[in-house]
Order: sequence, then C-alpha cells, then structure tokens
Amino acid sequence: MESNTNREQLATFAGGCFWCMVTPFDQLPGIKRVVSGYTGGHKSNPTYEEVCSETTGHAEAVQITFDPELFPYEKLLDTFWQQIDPTDAGGQFHDRGESYRTAIFYHNEEQRLKAEASKQALEQSGRFDKPIATQIVPAGEFFEAEEYHQDYYSKNPLRYKMYRKGSGRDAFIEQHWNTAQDKEKRRSQLTPIQYEVTQNNATEPPFRNEFWDHHEEGIYVDIVSGEPLFSSLDKFDSGCGWPSFTRPLVGGNVKEKSDYSHFMIRTEVRSREGDSHLGHVFTDGPKDAGGLRYCINSAALKFIPKEKLEQEGYGAYRALFDGR
Repeated sequence: MESNTNREQLATFAGGCFWCMVTPFDQLPGIKRVVSGYTGGHKSNPTYEEVCSETTGHAEAVQITFDPELFPYEKLLDTFWQQIDPTDAGGQFHDRGESYRTAIFYHNEEQRLKAEASKQALEQSGRFDKPIATQIVPAGEFFEAEEYHQDYYSKNPLRYKMYRKGSGRDAFIEQHWNTAQDKEKRRSQLTPIQYEVTQNNATEPPFRNEFWDHHEEGIYVDIVSGEPLFSSLDKFDSGCGWPSFTRPLVGGNVKEKSDYSHFMIRTEVRSREGDSHLGHVFTDGPKDAGGLRYCINSAALKFIPKEKLEQEGYGAYRALFDGR
C-alpha cells in the first residue's frame, strides 16, 4: 500500500508500548513519518483507555511512512526484530495483555513474503531458545493515538528514559543483540584496531590514524554496519589528532551514552544500528556551527568518496555534493 507519492509506502508494526517503538525508526534517512496508534481491533476510533482495558482487540502500534529507495522494507524488519522480545505471546516486558502483543501488519503481498522470510531467518538463527510468537497479519484500519502519545520520547524525555529502562526492554535488547557470539563474528571481519575501538571502546592514537587529516569529499559510514554517520562537509580541523565533525550526517544514526571511565564525565557516541563505539562529543566545537565537536576514531569509520556513492549504495547522499 502506498501513500500519496509513488516513492512513499506504509509499514505497520506492533512491538508493545508504542512510546518505545518510535525512537528506533525516527530521524532515519528515508523515514518520513512515524505515528503512534491502534490497529488490529474491532472498534472504530478507540481511546487509549479502551485499548488498555483489553476489550477492543487493538494493539498499540506504529505506522511508518518511508521511502523504500532510501530505507528498504527489509531494513525496517531488521530494526523491528531488534526492538522486541519476539518469543513473548502475552505482551512485552512488564506490559502485559493483548494490546501489547507483537505483530507485523503487512500492506501488500511483497511485504508479507519479506516478513515471513525475515521471521524464518530469525527462527533459524538460534538467537532465541523459544519459538517466535510474533504474528504476521494483514494490515487493517489504523487509528492515530491521542496527541500526547505522539513523539512521547521528545515531549517527556526524562519520563520516557525512566520508563524504558524500568521496563526491561533495553536490557533484553543488549543481552540478545550484542552477544559474545556477535562480537566474535566481528573479530574475523575487522582489523585488530577496528575491533578494539568498535567493540571494546578503545581509543586509537592521535595523529596516527587514517582520517584525522583527510580532506576528500564524501561520507563516513560505520565500519561494522555501514550506516551513514558523518559527512566531509561537516568535518573540521580541531587540532586534536582525530577526525572531528560539527554534527552527524543523520542524527538518528548516532546515539549518546554517559561515559564515566578514566575518572572523567564524558558523552560517548555510538552508532545506532551497529552499536559501535565511535568516540565522544564535546562542547568546544565551532560556535557558528552549533558548538559541538564529534571526536571520532578513524578505525570506526569507512570512507565513501562522492564519486562512488551510487556504486556503494549511498546514492541518496550524492545531492549533498552536486555543484561543488
């Protein structure tokens, strides 16, 4: 099912509390809109209280408007699976009941086939020791939730963080999606310094790394996941000996985490999908560009020159450099 333009499509997922299902998709390239709402039930325009009463049959869900050329449906599925406990048929984490069930609501036959294939691959991966309980069902009418539920994470950041942490969702994700087995697999794919930086939070030597004095035009992507992180257009010489940027290329691909190591209080920067350690962000950057300095390890990055963006699958970013 498509929305108002040929390049925009809809995807609908239920993954427990819809507050927690917006952030994994929001602000990513190709994601146009993420709406919290209710679907899969038998009453028109249900309220939050009615859905929570478990009398309408609805599930809390998010409906995503996306550009498949920039963010394919398969990648949406990968992101979805990594946000939930797909083996729990009775709810999600401390939220129990049918309204918190997990489901993929497909909008066409192509989505159904891709969803079924992704579910089968997850079942065969051995990542979980119980059967996958997530349903794959046809999409029905979707009812937008009340305004105060929309973008809840940005309207109520402190309460959202406390709720999410207390629910057990983040602990479950970390336990099942960044396992010792995953890290060992990456060891064979990365050089020793790339592995130590991205997986063990190491720091490479200043002035003796690949990109600290690199001036070619293009983008820098995560060496592990390939997700776009920074652009040469935002790179500057900070004098610190590591690549420095004033901002991420895609804000949603970079996440921040408090770092209290080495008797310091710093803000660590990690990639969203790959969960790679990238470096740290400081507030001593150029004031006319926002005042931030993203100090990043070269070993966490792969550079894609502007001439090879289409060839490497990053053609959507070519427009940044056109005319330069």
